[in-house]
Amino acid sequence: MIKIIKPGLLTTVQDLGRYGSQKYGVIVSGAMDQLSHRIANLLVGNEENEPTLEITLIGPVIEFTETALISLTGGNLSPKINGCSIDLWRPILVNKGSILSFGPCKTGCRAYLAVAGGFQVTTVMDSASTYLRAGIGGFFGRALKAGDVLSMERMSSNSKRIIQRLSTELGERDYIEATWKIDPMISSCNMGKQPIRVIEGRQYHWFTEESKQTFLQEEFMVTSQSDRMGYRLKGDPLTLATEEEMVSEAVSNGSIQVPAEGNPIVLLADRQTTGGYPKIAQIATVDLPIIAQAKPGDKLQFKLISLKDSQLIYLEREEQIKQLKIGISLLHR
Repeated sequence: MIKIIKPGLLTTVQDLGRYGSQKYGVIVSGAMDQLSHRIANLLVGNEENEPTLEITLIGPVIEFTETALISLTGGNLSPKINGCSIDLWRPILVNKGSILSFGPCKTGCRAYLAVAGGFQVTTVMDSASTYLRAGIGGFFGRALKAGDVLSMERMSSNSKRIIQRLSTELGERDYIEATWKIDPMISSCNMGKQPIRVIEGRQYHWFTEESKQTFLQEEFMVTSQSDRMGYRLKGDPLTLATEEEMVSEAVSNGSIQVPAEGNPIVLLADRQTTGGYPKIAQIATVDLPIIAQAKPGDKLQFKLISLKDSQLIYLEREEQIKQLKIGISLLHR
């Protein structure tokens, strides 16, 4: 079990999302940075959809009331165990009684904590994801608070093998890190210097040529009016070529809507199921983790690619994940 000593700014239980219920008006939710979430689980021998803790900007203080295999991925929030800095992107065996804490946010804004077996929480509509506005999923439908205690589920054989390998060196130490780690270049936090790739939105042709050029050539700043539902961006206003009437239609993760004032809104994990603003673009799935790690004040640029190219780079990423999964399994046979 783990005990929350301090909750941090926003720490919630998330998995890959609540699918199949949007027709009833229930949002998908799930981890903002799904790449980091998936890799965190793989590092401790879990299935990719096991619940993790999504930690935002200011991390919690957590006590391990039993020995646990963990991993941390995503943003670098300066994690420490009993005051000693630990590394991201690798398995770590933590001894009973140790304290995990966090410091300054160095890169990104969201870290993911996975434990072997995953966190034991009640699922709602087949998902453990926390949807704060509705108060469902996760740990009683809310962000974690001081005093909360979370239990772990039964571990997989992969997790047990990783623990067996690391426990020979743990002894009385507070923790032991694996000698290997994931290439940090796969991290969404290390991709942020490049433009975010997008494909044309359904209403792309509604916008003036000048606005299309502005969207693809100028920077947009993430404003403080941003959360898990969506990021509000500020830049040169985008305008329509002609006034058009639009019926609300389905939106997806990464849809970029443009309301009347001309500043784009990027819809994210806790997005609504439909929207009535014209969509100038759709972020390529493979680049969604990049924007998930952006924080207020960060500046973003967009690059237009074709749907085919978007699909190809997505397949390349999935092949990387597949090879990573195989590699981790082989390391601990």
